[in-house]
Amino acid sequence: MSRRSSGLVGVWAEAQRQQQRQREAQQRAVVQEQRQQRAYERDLARMQREQQAAYRQGREADARLRTEELEGQVALLGGLLADGCRAAPFRVASLTRAERVAPFEPGQLGQPVVMPDPARYQAQGGWTAGRRAQAQQEAEARYQHDWRAAQAAEAHRVQQLAAYRAQYDAWAAEQLAEVRGHNAGLAQLVDALRAGEPGAAVDYFSAALYSSGAWPEGFPRQVSAAFDRGARQLVLDWELPGVEVVPEVKSVRYVASSDQEKESARPVTQRRALYRDALAQCMLLVLREVFAADEFGCLESVALNGFVDDVDPATGRPAEIFLATVSVPRAAFESLNLGQVSAVDCLVEALRGQLSVRPDQRTAVRPGRRPADVGTGVVSHGGGEEPDLFTMDPIEFEGLVAELFRARGMQALTTQRSNDGGVDVEALDPDPISGGRIIVQVKRYRNTVPPTAVRDLYGTVQGAGANKGVLVTTSGFGPGSYGFAEGKPLTLVSGAELVDLLHQHGLRGRLGSGSAEPPASGEAAVPAQRAARDDVPEDFNILGMTWTGAVSLDVCALVCRGSRVLAEEHFVFFNNPENPGSSVRMVRPGAGGDRAAVRVVFDALPSGADRLVLVAAVDPEVNPAGDLGGFTSAAICLRDAAGRELDRLPVSDGRPGETALVLGSFRRRAGGDWDFVPGGKGYRGGLGELVGEYGVVVA
Repeated sequence: MSRRSSGLVGVWAEAQRQQQRQREAQQRAVVQEQRQQRAYERDLARMQREQQAAYRQGREADARLRTEELEGQVALLGGLLADGCRAAPFRVASLTRAERVAPFEPGQLGQPVVMPDPARYQAQGGWTAGRRAQAQQEAEARYQHDWRAAQAAEAHRVQQLAAYRAQYDAWAAEQLAEVRGHNAGLAQLVDALRAGEPGAAVDYFSAALYSSGAWPEGFPRQVSAAFDRGARQLVLDWELPGVEVVPEVKSVRYVASSDQEKESARPVTQRRALYRDALAQCMLLVLREVFAADEFGCLESVALNGFVDDVDPATGRPAEIFLATVSVPRAAFESLNLGQVSAVDCLVEALRGQLSVRPDQRTAVRPGRRPADVGTGVVSHGGGEEPDLFTMDPIEFEGLVAELFRARGMQALTTQRSNDGGVDVEALDPDPISGGRIIVQVKRYRNTVPPTAVRDLYGTVQGAGANKGVLVTTSGFGPGSYGFAEGKPLTLVSGAELVDLLHQHGLRGRLGSGSAEPPASGEAAVPAQRAARDDVPEDFNILGMTWTGAVSLDVCALVCRGSRVLAEEHFVFFNNPENPGSSVRMVRPGAGGDRAAVRVVFDALPSGADRLVLVAAVDPEVNPAGDLGGFTSAAICLRDAAGRELDRLPVSDGRPGETALVLGSFRRRAGGDWDFVPGGKGYRGGLGELVGEYGVVVA
């Protein structure tokens, strides 16, 4: 028979077993933790290896991409001539404008007023015959009242629609007249080309070069040209690209040991050969563009000199260094198959031209016939940075204005600096009907030209017995100046208009840092019978106003800093349709049922302006007793230059008794963009009270 242990021994034994189990569990936990740590370290090492491999692959891919970009640049240079020859030649027809305008869109004015329905005016109530008769009379009276009101509203709608249609017809006629004038100018240009007039030939072929899409981005487009009418030869100086168009680096590879990209330099001889080939292609491409554009048979030959704007190694001063020259008869050029030639061999051997042996070292060649050698007017287009008219030497500025008049077909000379009698330039327009002697004053101002300057010019014109006076400025004019000049033989040319005219005639100039480069199209270089301002491409917006109700409104704009208008000239309304610089201008509505419209070039607003405020007021001539009680469902339609609606900004409804209202303001943000802030403040005192709060005094 077994012997059972005493109770004390049993308890002790059980405690020992519990401790043993705890030690075993702890040991297993330690082993498990060690296994997990080793697995984590293995995963971490694998991830690091994968990251290192991915990093290396990324750097290698970047190096390959840079190499491919370098090879692409070289390939682009190699195919310059072949790609250019595939482009369509320049034609006068490409400048012709279609005779079409936006269709008439009356919007809500095109919807007739709904007449009341007699069936809805039935007598109601009445137990007796007398009461029923009275109810019938009351129903008939309500119907007659509503019918007369609807008839009056319809008559008013028809009247407004007719006025709006007349306004549209006038606008459309103006647009068509402008297009037809432009096309007529092109027809005159064609006639002048057929007659071999030097000015027309220079402008046309310069435009062909200037508008060509064959040149890669970054290539210069500066040309000076003259036309020898007797020899039927076009003489050109054309700017060539610098040696930097050929990359110094040939390839790039990634070195993992140093974690750096290593560049392999392109051999000097290879870079020189590529650059000479690119220059030869440029010369041949210029010849191709000119001869291909000659659809009227003006040219018998072309004399072409290619230069770079660089530093003369002999003097260390900036200079035009000629690297290539050639004179080519038409017959010799037309016998070439440019798609298959070696550019250098073609230029030097076939055409007997000259090409610098070491153009990368600015080794020059002797240029052939230069435009200045022809003896007729030389026109230049393109070039480097536009000269700033504000900082130009005063004598040079007056000379530039004189050159502008000469480019417009007149004789012009600058006067002596002393005792000039207030005359800076004298011009003579040879037109036997509209021409005559012109007195020109030049004002290089930054602020608005005062009306006294215009009055002084008028006195000078009368004293000199001239036919006309022209005041040219780098700034602008106020309403007082335009009011005085109206009806007098005076023309006021603001800074923005001056820049546009310079660009139209191949001359150069800008107003500080904000002036745009000349448009990259041939139209800019062709003389045209058109308004100088409206045909210059701008990134502008149209702010179109729509509203319901019969009220007739004057919509105005104020260019402000804070709550004060910059100057009275920046209050744009019916008697001052644009501000200085023309960044804000009243225009006729032309799209989407707009009832009023303002054209704004936000990027061209004065730097001191931080908001553009739009306001509206009841037209006292059309609605002498009207108020804004019927001004509802209003909005500002933000449109792009093509008339497409970009956004619709709601405007507060008008209130009875008020005759003027702040519609809202566009406010400049810190980053240069603009936000719209709705308005809503109304005024019982009309437009005068409203603009008075912005510092405008209305007489």
